[in-house]
Amino acid sequence: QGQLVESGGGSVQAGGSLRLSCVGSGYISSRNCMAWFRQVPGKEREVVATHRPDRTTTYADAVKGRFTISRDNAKNTLYLQMNSLKFEDTAMYYCAAQSSLYQCGNYNYWGQGTQVTVSS
Repeated sequence: QGQLVESGGGSVQAGGSLRLSCVGSGYISSRNCMAWFRQVPGKEREVVATHRPDRTTTYADAVKGRFTISRDNAKNTLYLQMNSLKFEDTAMYYCAAQSSLYQCGNYNYWGQGTQVTVSS
């Protein structure tokens, strides 16, 4: 089993910054693909950024150039640095990991979520 615990959400004005953290435990390691998702009420959960075991990263078009995903394998922690936040970034943010090693796209470990609220 793997566990994920997010932190770092909060309220910020448009143009501000936040950094989310996600600590993994159990069977989650550097060999597992991890990602950040977000969801607003009434909409489907969408992927924000992905960090692959080979350290390559991908981003949703809506956050490219503003968000940065990174990982500290020694601390088993995934980060999402969010800069130049916009009102439309308001959402519940979730950390996710995939149990099958070196594969991405079918996440089965999820954190509880952390709320990000951006005021315009």
